[in-house]
Amino acid sequence: MFEFEEPDETMKKLLIITLHISIGIVGMFTIGCASILSESNYPVTFRSNPNQADIIITNKSGREIFRGKTPATVTLPAGDGFFKGARYDVTASKNGYQESKGALTPDVDEWYIGNILFGGLVGILIVDPLTGAMYELPPEFTINLTKIDDGQPLSLKSGVVHISDLPENLRSKLIPLK
Repeated sequence: MFEFEEPDETMKKLLIITLHISIGIVGMFTIGCASILSESNYPVTFRSNPNQADIIITNKSGREIFRGKTPATVTLPAGDGFFKGARYDVTASKNGYQESKGALTPDVDEWYIGNILFGGLVGILIVDPLTGAMYELPPEFTINLTKIDDGQPLSLKSGVVHISDLPENLRSKLIPLK
């Protein structure tokens, strides 16, 4: 049988320090900074000028994510697959205004860069890209609508329209067909 001596205080302290350093090193190579300190899904408030516009938000593949009126807050994932940021197309419309379109795309999350110091290669190459945490979406997205010019005949701008789609000031100018 083997007999072990009780380690002295110096040896115990050395073992504890070695254990802490080992855990720190393992942690650096198995986590991602952005995954821990950031999010993968972000609430984005969609606004329009003017307010109360109808909006439709679709993802890259054209699937409708949201339909409603501005202002609206929608929680969206920033990533769309391994090393792929999400992209959202936003269409806004309102009676008396031209339809407007815009695209919402993410930026690289600042915490993702922290992997260089703290997250290691696993965080840079696997964890954050896989979870989508390497990207972030802005807190707000505003889309501007352009008012339809009342001086130009409506038929030159949009073709056949339903009377309910006409602004009130143009409805009064309609002449009935005989």
